[in-house]
Amino acid sequence: MANVSIDYDKCQGPSCAECVDTCPMSIFVVEGDKIGTENEEICSQCEICMDVCPTAAITVED
Repeated sequence: MANVSIDYDKCQGPSCAECVDTCPMSIFVVEGDKIGTENEEICSQCEICMDVCPTAAITVED
């Protein structure tokens, strides 16, 4: 199972939301003023979220 972490000191939140828009497994969600994750167990570890994040706030590890 993948461990998806978000560095909230770097994350621009809902004003960016590139990860929410591009994740093919839809594990990123807008939670108020921040981005959260749900259903990490279905993460395919494609790392698209890491590629599109403009601030390198997302890390995906096995």
